[in-house]
Amino acid sequence: MSQRTLAGILALPLVVGLWLVAVFVPLPYVTYSPGLTVDVLGKEDGKEVIEVSGDKVYRDSGELLLTTVYVTRPNTRINLFEVMSAWFDPDKAVVPYEAVYSPDQSREEVEFEGAVQMASSQDVAIAVALRRLGYDVPSAVEVLLVSEGMPADGVLQRGDVILAINGKRISTPQDVVSAVDSAKEGEALTFRIRRGGVEKTVKVTPRKVDGDLRIGITPAQGFEFPFEVQLNVDPDIGGSSAGLMFSLGVYDTLTPGSLTGGDIIAGTGTMAADGSVGPIGGVAQKIASARDQGAELFMVPAANCEEALGASPDDMRLVRADKFNDALTSIETWVDDPDADLPSCERKQK
Repeated sequence: MSQRTLAGILALPLVVGLWLVAVFVPLPYVTYSPGLTVDVLGKEDGKEVIEVSGDKVYRDSGELLLTTVYVTRPNTRINLFEVMSAWFDPDKAVVPYEAVYSPDQSREEVEFEGAVQMASSQDVAIAVALRRLGYDVPSAVEVLLVSEGMPADGVLQRGDVILAINGKRISTPQDVVSAVDSAKEGEALTFRIRRGGVEKTVKVTPRKVDGDLRIGITPAQGFEFPFEVQLNVDPDIGGSSAGLMFSLGVYDTLTPGSLTGGDIIAGTGTMAADGSVGPIGGVAQKIASARDQGAELFMVPAANCEEALGASPDDMRLVRADKFNDALTSIETWVDDPDADLPSCERKQK
């Protein structure tokens, strides 16, 4: 037996061991991949994404795409081959696990947080669009989510404005939490709410959950809208990054003419009540999703510009969006003149 053959035989267990490690040993990373897009001006499962009751709507051509990212789920095993595949794909990213999830965070917790963020972002987006159109949209404490099977289920509804509990005026979400915490077990709380413009009184009896009294709602600082606007998106899509596109979509739906000029425009960004566009995660992957859907313009939050410059947009134009009004002006300007100067992302000087 030659030395080369002997060396090969001796090395074989090591090679097999390394291969098994690469396949079966999980690594502390998360991958980002381009996700699906949703046209907020279109329909999902035969239903308008933006539904309005109580005011005139204008349906026209063109698309406004919200963009998403596929993110490795918490506690999902990801091996060396998967990490390397994502690392060498220009449209994907590899991120340390702790930068995305806490060590003990479960999939259920992540999905719940995403649902809360989505519900809140929709309300803010609607408020910003309506205020831009001149409507009076006062702030209010509202029911953001109702947990199934809890005492409030079937009594309170998402969007209910909470005016008072046991006769005490409610001004902040913490007021609701304090009222439930201070309740006596077995005694009902009297909620005065406004639903659909009508005030009514309902009773909810808190229940002890893990030693604390709960009624099963998530209160939030919300708004009282002059008419109903409902945003219908896949419940599997969570987070707050679609805020800007929701606002643009609501604005376009409530105004005559096509905001997009019949073209495909995409973007991302959270929306604050003052109209500020906030940063999001995975902007490069969202740019890739929009590019593959044929979008010609992509709205980028100012704080994500540096990362966006490293993406591969091809011929799609990247436009910096600092505020809702800025994004609106940029789109209107571009529709009138596709070669017009628009706010752009620029590399920071070091």
